Amino acid sequence: MTDHDHAYDGLVDEDSHGQWAFGTSFDDPLAGVDTTVPDDVDISALATYCLMLGDDALISSQRLAEWVTRAPELEEEVALANIALDLLGQARLLLARAAAADAAVVPHVSDTAQVPGEDALAFFRDENQFRNVRLAEIDNGDFAQTVIRLLVFSTWRLALLDRLRESRDPVLAAVAVKGVKELTYHRDYAARWAVTLGCGTAESKARMESGLDRVWPYVDELFVPTSEERTLAAVGVAVDPGELREEFDAVLGQVLHAAELSAPTGRVAGTVGGRAGRQGLHSEALGLVLAEMQVVARAHPEGVW
Repeated sequence: MTDHDHAYDGLVDEDSHGQWAFGTSFDDPLAGVDTTVPDDVDISALATYCLMLGDDALISSQRLAEWVTRAPELEEEVALANIALDLLGQARLLLARAAAADAAVVPHVSDTAQVPGEDALAFFRDENQFRNVRLAEIDNGDFAQTVIRLLVFSTWRLALLDRLRESRDPVLAAVAVKGVKELTYHRDYAARWAVTLGCGTAESKARMESGLDRVWPYVDELFVPTSEERTLAAVGVAVDPGELREEFDAVLGQVLHAAELSAPTGRVAGTVGGRAGRQGLHSEALGLVLAEMQVVARAHPEGVW
C-alpha cells in the first residue's frame, strides 16, 4: 500500500506551500480589481468603513447559516443558505479591502500561521473590535423573526449599496454593483414572506408582530452616521446613512401595509455614551456568534493543509 492510498489524499497539500486550513479559499479576492486609494481619501477611515460594511455582512451571513438543517422547508433552507453565501462573498471582499487599505487593522495571529488578511479579520478579532450594527447579531428567533430581520437589513443595505455604485473607491463601487443584484433578491424574498405570513393565519400574523417587536428597536441605529462615514461621504467615497431613511421608510411602509402589519413605536435599543455596534459596543448575542464561528481557527491558528 503506497503513501497515497488513503481516503484523505486529495485533501492534503504535500508541496512546500502550506495553505491555512480555515480560509474561504486561497485566491486573492481582489485580483483584477483596481485597489488604488484616491489621494484625498483617509486610509484609516476607509479601512474602518470597509470593516463596518464587511462585518454587517459577515455576522448576518453567520446568523442565516444557522438555519441550515433547521429551516421549516428544504426550499427555504436552500434559499437562506444562498442568501448567507451572497453576504459572505460581500464580507470577504470588504474585509480584504480593509486589510489592503490599512494593514494596521489586521490582528496578529502568529509568526508562522499563513492567514489571509480577510480571514484574520473574521476569525481573530475580539468582540469589541467588530463594527457591525447590532441588528445583524440579534438571534434568529422563529422563521417570522428572521424574515423581519432580513427585510429590514436588506432594504437598508440595498439603499446603501445602490448609492455606493458611484463611490470613488473602485473596490466599494465594484462590491456595490454586484451586491445590488444580490440584495434585490434578498429584499424581495423577505417581502414576499412578510406578506404571506402577515396575511396568513392568526398564528403567523402574531409571530410576525412578535418579530417586529424584537427587531424594530435596532432600526434607528442604521441611520446614525459615524465620523468615518461623514469624512468619506465628504469626498465621494461613502454614504451618509441618514440620507437612506426616507427611502427605507417608504419601502418598509409599503411592504408592511401589504402584509397588514404596522411598525412598532416607542422602543429603541439603548447606547452607552452614544456608542453602539459601530463603536464596538454589542449585545451579548455577538459573543455567542463569534464563539461558534471562530472556535476551530483559534484552537488551531497554525493549521495548514
